[in-house]
Amino acid sequence: MIGCVIAMDSEAELLLDLMDIEDIRTVYGKTVHIGKAFGKKIVLVVSAEGKVNAAAGACAAIAAGADVILNFGAAGGLKAENTEVGEVYLIEKALQYDFDLKQLSGKEVGTLPGEEENFLSFYVPPLPYPRRALGTGDRFDDSPADHALLVRLGCDLRDMEGAAIAQVCKYAGIPFCSVKAISDVYGSGSTTEQFKKNLKYALLELSACLKEILESLE
Repeated sequence: MIGCVIAMDSEAELLLDLMDIEDIRTVYGKTVHIGKAFGKKIVLVVSAEGKVNAAAGACAAIAAGADVILNFGAAGGLKAENTEVGEVYLIEKALQYDFDLKQLSGKEVGTLPGEEENFLSFYVPPLPYPRRALGTGDRFDDSPADHALLVRLGCDLRDMEGAAIAQVCKYAGIPFCSVKAISDVYGSGSTTEQFKKNLKYALLELSACLKEILESLE
């Protein structure tokens, strides 16, 4: 069963509106919708924004029977030369740029306990979308310091959930896939204003890909 862990209601509605809902329950404080869409059995969790919420949502989806996790929604682009508003990207790896034990461990920012690399790899299905690296953190801002850090670490996109879900899936031993549509790009004006202006457009572009994305997951 495909577990979809989605941060915002507006993102989740892309799939909820297409699902034949069989059951709605609460797991770990998160609302879990179970049903079918495009011939696939689906458990969809609306987690709310942020890493802890996303991790709890992933745990809820797995507890409800998911054996592969999908996260889709909006993300911010870090560089205009390789991200475009409305473009859909397949995430190949992600890190938590606000996880920093460098002073204690000597390891690069984002490197989790027990890991040697700061990026966690994703399941990348054979989909025709450009691949990008994601930075996840509990901040939505226009901070030049955050932007410089993300770029130095090798990230192309940023969000508030992806790498946290990836961490849960790694521990659970199940594959994780993430597909993002760009709502804002750093350096093109206020990310907040861009997000408000472009979110519907980004999600519209993403909605056109949902059938293909779900059908690529076994």
